Amino acid sequence: MEYRIRSWLAFQQEILCNESGRAADGMPLRRFALACVLQNPYAGRFSEDLALLVQDSARLGQEFGRRLTALVGPSCIESYGKACLVGTEGEYEHGNALLTTAFADPVREAVGGGKAWIPSTGKRGGPGTTIDVPLAHKDALYVRSHYDTMSLTVNDAPAPGEIVVIFAIATRGRLHARLGGLMAGEIEGKDGLR
Repeated sequence: MEYRIRSWLAFQQEILCNESGRAADGMPLRRFALACVLQNPYAGRFSEDLALLVQDSARLGQEFGRRLTALVGPSCIESYGKACLVGTEGEYEHGNALLTTAFADPVREAVGGGKAWIPSTGKRGGPGTTIDVPLAHKDALYVRSHYDTMSLTVNDAPAPGEIVVIFAIATRGRLHARLGGLMAGEIEGKDGLR
């Protein structure tokens, strides 16, 4: 890849009880995230063409997929989401250029496919900025039990001329989700855009 990558970071959570202390209704919720800190080639300047970020994003997605599957091991992935943090010399659009379908499809394939849109967010900020990465079921957006977030902070990034690219995944929906609607077990054959 042509990106100048400074670091890779991995995050993992295992949630055994919900916020009220009630033990998991089944397996614990496991969330994982992977972040890549890279130099923004457009920092400090405007460009109509963002090809320097987009052109290798599929290869970046392949590397994310490889690293995420190694991090998760044999666990089944049920939900996912992506995000970016752009340093203050860049534009939010620079981060979005790294999160397009070209980047996301190789990750989707690596984590076992997915029919639904991958929720996404991003913002500009400096080192230590917290971002809430949205999570949704990988096969159908309207599975309410899987609406969730994973909050992440990278202590030393992004520097003003950097971008942090993040992909998060989870092994199940929220503990004790009880708001009804489409259930994960009911989505076979459903349109992933629902």
